[in-house]
Amino acid sequence: MRLCRLRKDGGISPAALVGDHLHDLSGLVRDIDPGFFAAGGPDRLRGHDLAALPRIAAHDGFAPAVALPSKIVCIGLNYHDHAAEAKMAVPDEPVVFLKAPSALSGANDPIPLPPGAGMLDWEVELACVIGRRTQRADRGGALACVAGYAVLNDISERSFQLHRGGQWTKGKSHDGFAPFGPYLVTDVPDPHALRLSLAVNGEVMQDGTTADLIFDLPAVIAHVSSFMSLEPGDIIATGTPAGVGFGRVPQRFLAAGDRVRAEIAGLGVQEQVVRAET
Repeated sequence: MRLCRLRKDGGISPAALVGDHLHDLSGLVRDIDPGFFAAGGPDRLRGHDLAALPRIAAHDGFAPAVALPSKIVCIGLNYHDHAAEAKMAVPDEPVVFLKAPSALSGANDPIPLPPGAGMLDWEVELACVIGRRTQRADRGGALACVAGYAVLNDISERSFQLHRGGQWTKGKSHDGFAPFGPYLVTDVPDPHALRLSLAVNGEVMQDGTTADLIFDLPAVIAHVSSFMSLEPGDIIATGTPAGVGFGRVPQRFLAAGDRVRAEIAGLGVQEQVVRAET
């Protein structure tokens, strides 16, 4: 299934993409949120003929594919080529940091350029959404805790991240710094065989594969859930491949008016324009 949340008539409508058509799920579920996952929402939807539900002919854009996660957990330096471009050693265990849930935005929403920002960077990432409460998962059962997968762009203001007290969270949590979606895809045969790419103004900056992950998804979920409970609807962003602006020579960062296109094969495409905040 490809689930999404659409802005429509001043509100949010849960929907499913079936073939080339969007179908309204509001008669079956209230929203795609923690309550939806806690109640086994994806399994419940599999028992319905989604193609028979009313079609959505028009909408006002994609909202974040999941609403109100309790947390967004991110993994840093999790691709071999990205660690190399950052000139950092491959970590011995996953590097974990948090991104504020208020950073979530829709797949085509503008990327904000905050006042004082000068090193705005991109990071296309595979994200997974937790489907049930998870504590101290083991590798063998870790993927059974995942409800679906989506594209996440871990937008990062490097000057806030690196030069404002050494806190990664500061550079990654501004409103709009986590475009998520457009779809939550529940059935992915192999999350470790997905192509990721990102282009700025049509120029390819990142082109990698999840086969290059240092720590695979079972290892990440097991590690993170040993330090904190993962709740239904929580998002884990699994890291980015090489090609970020900070790692390029010379370095390159986003400016107002730049167009960003992020894609993971089989999961969907995001397209955004950078917009300066006043």
